[in-house]
Amino acid sequence: MPTALLFRDNAYLPETEAIVLGVNDRRGILLDRTVFFATGGGQPGDSGRLERTGATPVTIATTVYGDDKSEVVHVPSESEALPEPGETVKAVLDWERRLRHMRIHTGLHLLSVVLPYPVTGGSIGAEEGRLDFDIEGEVPPKEAIEEQLNALVAANYPVRDEWITDDELLANPSLVKTMKVKPPMGSGRVRLVRIGDIDLQPCGGTHVRATGEIGRLMIGKIESKGRQNRRVRIRFVG
Repeated sequence: MPTALLFRDNAYLPETEAIVLGVNDRRGILLDRTVFFATGGGQPGDSGRLERTGATPVTIATTVYGDDKSEVVHVPSESEALPEPGETVKAVLDWERRLRHMRIHTGLHLLSVVLPYPVTGGSIGAEEGRLDFDIEGEVPPKEAIEEQLNALVAANYPVRDEWITDDELLANPSLVKTMKVKPPMGSGRVRLVRIGDIDLQPCGGTHVRATGEIGRLMIGKIESKGRQNRRVRIRFVG
C-alpha cells in the first residue's frame, strides 16, 4: 500500500496520526501516511519519533524509501521496541532539523541562480549544503557570490509548487539543471519548485515558503574537484 506523503502538500506539518501497516525484515516501520521526508535528491531523511499510547516512543533515526518506491520506511534506532501492525501512532518530526534542511535546500536553489552553470552534484545538511558546478574558467569571487545570494534571500521571493507531466518535462529539458541527479519521474507527473520569477526546476524536496525565511548565508571555501568541477558550499551565518 503506498504511503501518503503529507510533506508534499504541506512541508510545515510537524506531526500526524498514522496507522502502522507493518515492520519489514530490517526493522523498518511502514505507515499509511507520514510527514517524514525520505532520503532523496541530496536531502537526508527526516528523524523524529513515533509516539505510542501507553508505551515508550520509538526514536526514528532516519527515513528512506522501500524497495517499492511508493513505500516510506521509518528506520528506528537500534534496540527500540517496535509498534504492532494496526497500531495507531503519532509521527512527530525533529522539526528544527527539518526546517534547517528546508532553508539550506531553498538556499541551494538560489545558489544555482547566482551561478547559472550545470550542476554535477550536491548535498544538503542541517548546518551547510553544497553544489558542484561544471565551470570552465574562473569562478566568480566568493564575496560577489555571497552578496548576490543574500540579495535574493532578502528579496523574500515566494516559493511555490507546480506540477507538469513527464512528457512535458521531456519536452522542456532546459528545466533540469542537474547533470547526474534525475528528476523524480515515473508517476506520470513531476513536481516543479518555482521561486518568484527567478527560478523554476524539478525537485522532490522540502522548501520554505519564501526566501526571506532562509536567513543570511555565507559562502565557504570553493574547491576544485576535477578539471572543471567546482564545489561551492553555503552555510548559515551564526
